[in-house]
Amino acid sequence: MQKIFTYCFLVLIGLCFSSCDSGTSKNEAKKEAAETRYLTIKGSDTMVHLVSAWAEDFMKLHQDVELSVTGGGSGTGIAGLINGTTDICASSRRINDKEMELAAGKGDTPMEVSVALDGIAVIVHPQNQVESLSLDQLQKIFTGEITNWQELGGADQPMLVFSRESSSGTYVFFQEHVMNRQDYTPRARLLPGTSALVQGVAADSGAIGYVGLGYVKNSADRIKAVSIQDQDGAPFIAPSNQAVQDGSYPIARHLFLYTNGDAQGTAKDFIDFTLSEQGQKIVQEAGYVPLQ
Repeated sequence: MQKIFTYCFLVLIGLCFSSCDSGTSKNEAKKEAAETRYLTIKGSDTMVHLVSAWAEDFMKLHQDVELSVTGGGSGTGIAGLINGTTDICASSRRINDKEMELAAGKGDTPMEVSVALDGIAVIVHPQNQVESLSLDQLQKIFTGEITNWQELGGADQPMLVFSRESSSGTYVFFQEHVMNRQDYTPRARLLPGTSALVQGVAADSGAIGYVGLGYVKNSADRIKAVSIQDQDGAPFIAPSNQAVQDGSYPIARHLFLYTNGDAQGTAKDFIDFTLSEQGQKIVQEAGYVPLQ
């Protein structure tokens, strides 16, 4: 009888320790989950590839951080920052006055950091005979004044104009810096993503569109980038890293990250990483242009 009692007592002690261990494990798991830092980054489709590359390497260095990267366009990212649905906005254009007013109305103060450079390449089908265009010709093409390649020394073939949709920072930048803020031709096909635009131009020998320089490097076998002339008498410049950095390529821009107020905590750590030597090396490897 005493042996049975001793056995039962030991079993109860074992169950107690097992329960305590289980509870401790659960508590530790909860503690680990609570210590995981989450960061959301939303915005420019042009920058999605770059930001994703940054995020991947950043999470390797910071095992306790989880980053979520989504596109949708610069306007979508800025709206998300103002509405509080993203921690960081990636934008291929500067925030505009109206957006700043909306932010101020909510008590927000968007803060801008330039993290990379980019050239906007004008692309055509590889079979297109046209190798170069002036900014004036581009304006006439995208506003609808020029509609046939024959007018530019090419084949007698109607132009098929592709553009990003209006929420895209690239759409806005191109309209402001190439088209002098004029409206796009009603014939333009507005596409939601850069990849779709590349596919559209690659599929039609009469097509023309514009994309970030990184997409040209990744699709050189399917599309052709033309050289651009800033003004009469100026040289025609092909899009390249060097031409963007030295300012000779006329359709170039900064790429930005925005936070609500000065970046703090994980957001600051991430932005600091993008500006570091490793971060700028990723800019180069991803097909964009480093700041220096």
